[in-house]
Amino acid sequence: MAETSSPMEVDAAAPPPTALGKLNKGKAPVSDGKSAPWVEKYRPQSLADVAAHRDIVDTIDRLTSENRLPHLLLYGPPGTGKTSTILAVARKLYGSQYQNMILELNASDDRGIDVVRQQIQDFASARSLSFGARPSVKLVLLDEADAMTKDAQFALRRVIEKHTKSTRFALICNNVNKIIPALQSRCTRFRFAPLDAAHVRERLQHVIQSEGLDVDDSGLTSLVRLSNGDMRKALNILQSTHMASQHIDEEAVYLCTGNPMPKDIEQITYWLLNETFSDGFRYISDIKVRKGLALVDIIREVTMFVFKIEMPSDVRVKLINDLADIEYRLSFASNDKLQLGALIATFTNARSALVSAVR
Repeated sequence: MAETSSPMEVDAAAPPPTALGKLNKGKAPVSDGKSAPWVEKYRPQSLADVAAHRDIVDTIDRLTSENRLPHLLLYGPPGTGKTSTILAVARKLYGSQYQNMILELNASDDRGIDVVRQQIQDFASARSLSFGARPSVKLVLLDEADAMTKDAQFALRRVIEKHTKSTRFALICNNVNKIIPALQSRCTRFRFAPLDAAHVRERLQHVIQSEGLDVDDSGLTSLVRLSNGDMRKALNILQSTHMASQHIDEEAVYLCTGNPMPKDIEQITYWLLNETFSDGFRYISDIKVRKGLALVDIIREVTMFVFKIEMPSDVRVKLINDLADIEYRLSFASNDKLQLGALIATFTNARSALVSAVR
C-alpha cells in the first residue's frame, strides 16, 4: 500500500488541464516548438520588449513602478500591442504569481451581464494575497470590451466603483465609441495607433534572424506594406509564406496572401487610363481569372495608385469618390462584372475630364 500511494500523491498535486486552459484564455505563451504560432511565440514578455508606442509604455511603466496604476482603457486597431502591453504590466506586478492575481476574459465570448455579476464580481470581492512588502491589487483584463452588451457595461460600472481599492480593471477594445461614457470616464485612456513601418520592419527582422529565414529586401518591404501597421498580421503573413516557400521574396508574399502585385496594379491602371471600354473590360477580366484576383482588392490598390498620378484636384476628387461608391456596393455582394464595368466607366469619365482640362 505504501508503495502505491506515492505516485498517487504526485498526480494529485498537479493542476488539472481544464483549470490551466481556463486561466490561459488563449493568450498565454505557447510552446516554442516549430508548430507554435509566431504571434504567440514572439509576444513581448516585458514592457521593454513592446515594439512601439514608447510614450504610452513608459507612462504605464512609471505608474506601475510607483504603485499608482489606474483603471486602463486601451483602444486602437488590431495588432498594435494593446494586449501585449497589459500582459507585460501584469507580469511586472505579480511575477511568478501572475496567474493567481489576474482574471482574463475575452468579452466577445463572455459578454453578458451574468459574467459581470458572477465571475468578475466574485474575483474582485475575493481577498487578495500579498506577495511581498506591499499589498498587491488584483487585475481584471477584459479583452475586446467593445463587444460587451450595454447592460453588462452598466453593471461593470458599479463593480469598478465598489472594488477600486483591491482591483484594477483594464479594458481593451478596437472601437472606443462602443464603450459607454460612464466607463470611459472611470478609466485612463490610451490610444494605440497603427505601428510605424520602421517598428514593424525592426520586429520582423528580429523574427527572421531568430528563425533563420531566407528573406530578401523586396519580401520584407512587401510584408511591411501589406501589414498596414498590424504586427499580428505581419507575423501571420511571414509564417504562412515561410510554410509555402523557403525563399521569401515579393512574389512569394503576394502569392501567399492573394493580393494583386504592384506591377499588376500598374498594368491595370494603364489599361483603365488608355484602353477603350471593351478592351479594358476584356484585359482586366482576363487577369482577374488568370491570377485569381478579387475586384475589391484591385479597387483598393488602384485607389492608392491614383494618388501617385498627377491630375487636377477636381478630377482626382471625383474619381476617388466614385471608386469609394463601387467598393461600398461590392460589400453588399453586387455583381462583379457590373461593378467592373462601373470601374472602367469611372476612369473613362476621368480621362475625358483630363483631356478637357488640358484644352
